[in-house]
Amino acid sequence: MARISELVHYPVKGCAGISLDTAELTPAGIRHDRSFMVVDDSGGFRSQRVDPRMARILPEAGEGTLRLSFDGVEPLELEVDPDGPRLDVTLHRQPFVGVDQGASAAAWLTEVLGAPSRLVRVPAEHGRETGGLTPGTSGFADSTAVLMASASSLDLLNARILERGAEPVPIRRFRPNIVVSGWAEPHTEDLVRAVRLGTAELGYAKVCIRCAVTTVDQETGEKRGPEPLRTLAGYRRADGGGVSFGAKFAVTRPGVLAVGDELEVTAWGEAELGLGDRLAAVL
Repeated sequence: MARISELVHYPVKGCAGISLDTAELTPAGIRHDRSFMVVDDSGGFRSQRVDPRMARILPEAGEGTLRLSFDGVEPLELEVDPDGPRLDVTLHRQPFVGVDQGASAAAWLTEVLGAPSRLVRVPAEHGRETGGLTPGTSGFADSTAVLMASASSLDLLNARILERGAEPVPIRRFRPNIVVSGWAEPHTEDLVRAVRLGTAELGYAKVCIRCAVTTVDQETGEKRGPEPLRTLAGYRRADGGGVSFGAKFAVTRPGVLAVGDELEVTAWGEAELGLGDRLAAVL
């Protein structure tokens, strides 16, 4: 029986994740997920790809408040400004608008990251549309609102990493929102097309193509070498390029989720083109 074993949201894109016992799932994903984003002085988003120390910035979001902490630096207590100046920002070359959160947030992030930085929030008029098999919306996530990964997928990956004589990786390397336990077969999440969990429902959008962020230790904020990308390249290559781990979903019915909730898959599909042969070999 498949159940939610972990729920995580990431209030500031690229910063540490916060584990939750229960979560409200909005049309844009778990409440507060990627509601904020750090940008450079040209409006481009900052990422662990370039700034792995972001993994050590701990964001705690409340209703109208945000607290940022980082070892050795005085925490920042921020009253969120939904009506501040709008800034033009870019996320993977896509233009968006962010609400600037002011000079104190900019100064704090600039000190921590050692480069000019500002904090922006998703504006009320965001209206972003996400693609894939099931369309939806999201805040400042790379694309779709929810990333799901299963414990069995991680078990297979780590078994193959150990065969190489390397160290296994934790699920946090993949920055999922929902971790599922109880699926016997790895990568079952790739085959789900519609699922009920808690009082919410999700629709499958696409597999998740992974990047160098997966090589960053989420506890220390340091790059750790080629894993897990090296091993994934041996059996999870996608025809469009890159390697895949986990699946992305759009929210088709908002609701409330909790750790321990059962997953009821209401529609199944096939693996995406380019992953079918590799997935069949794994299963």
